[in-house]
Amino acid sequence: MRAYERLLKYVKIHTTSDDGSTTVPSTKRQFDLAKILVEELHEIGVENAEVDDKCYVYASIPATAGYENKKTIGFIAHMDTAPDFNGENVNPVVVENYDGEDVVLGTSGRVIKVADFPHLKTLKGRTLIHTDGTTLLGADDKSGIAEIMTFAEEIINSNEPHGKICIGFTPDEEIGAGPDNFDVARFGADFAYTIDGGEESAVEYENFNAAAADVKFNGVNIHPGDAKNIMVNAALVAMEFNSLLPPTQTPSQTEGYEGFFHLLNMKGEVASAELSYIIRDHDADKFAEKKKVMEHAANIINQKYGDGTCELTIKDQYQNMLEMIKPHMFLIDYAFDALKEVGENPKAVAIRGGTDGARLSFMGLPCPNLGTGGYNFHGPMEHITAEGMDTVVRVIHGIVKKFAEE
Repeated sequence: MRAYERLLKYVKIHTTSDDGSTTVPSTKRQFDLAKILVEELHEIGVENAEVDDKCYVYASIPATAGYENKKTIGFIAHMDTAPDFNGENVNPVVVENYDGEDVVLGTSGRVIKVADFPHLKTLKGRTLIHTDGTTLLGADDKSGIAEIMTFAEEIINSNEPHGKICIGFTPDEEIGAGPDNFDVARFGADFAYTIDGGEESAVEYENFNAAAADVKFNGVNIHPGDAKNIMVNAALVAMEFNSLLPPTQTPSQTEGYEGFFHLLNMKGEVASAELSYIIRDHDADKFAEKKKVMEHAANIINQKYGDGTCELTIKDQYQNMLEMIKPHMFLIDYAFDALKEVGENPKAVAIRGGTDGARLSFMGLPCPNLGTGGYNFHGPMEHITAEGMDTVVRVIHGIVKKFAEE
């Protein structure tokens, strides 16, 4: 099977994670895909594949004779899809010989426009896979899974020499919990790559430093006719707090290495209100400064309306993996060389987000991220091409070859 054929099967399995859940994994439905992957691994000859009680899939392919002492390389992808948009009842649409023009997404009224996404022109002539407009596609990261599975089947059925290869599939990456229960020792690799990025030519080894900020506002409610100098409207105070943050440091006004404050959720009334943010920056000093900006805003509110009006909780989520990858830059060199060998022009991309690999790198498993060939993740505009996925499979082969030739 080609990688995209596997993808078409996997995206129909509902695996959306839930950031409000307290279970592990956050949704039991992720086991549905995990069990299928274990069965498929068994079928292609990976006899030791198994899923544990927390929905982590572990498997390995033994080294070929004479290559047992080579460094062990691993490949990792995640099974959940983002809770940002509907991930149930996915109906992928396959367009052969795509014409490079606007893509109408079924009867949803949504259109992927070339004016908004000019890269579409570069996909002309390929087999394009997109949504019907009512769901996300789930190429993030089921395309990565499909590419690893396809690679595994191919290398088992080939005479290609290689060291030991480890395979891992994780739950709950989209809610930042993918590495929480990942057993690095059990996985067994010296180094790894996540297959969880965008276009196939991208190699990612820098990501945001990340924190979550929850802000609670306690108001004073009284009849509005008697409210003068007494009422503290928590909903209005929450709006005032947000106005104290830099207005140009939001996702819609930043790019590249520029960080941001992102308001995710808000709810409120006179008596109480809540705001939920994420804070992001590649630079550690600027990241620390952003947290101080938020703390200063909370202090201003409390000085104005009284102590306890604003309760701020900031929780660090993950760090920039760059410092853990720098001692092992051959991982990036191997990826660049493998991309060049399949005719791609590799480029280093700073991730405006995070991956399992970011945290795994700080857990002792240096783990940069490779592209999947996909675009516009987490929403109905998500799409990918069959040819891009084929390229990623060849890149994985190329990296394994580099490790075997060490």
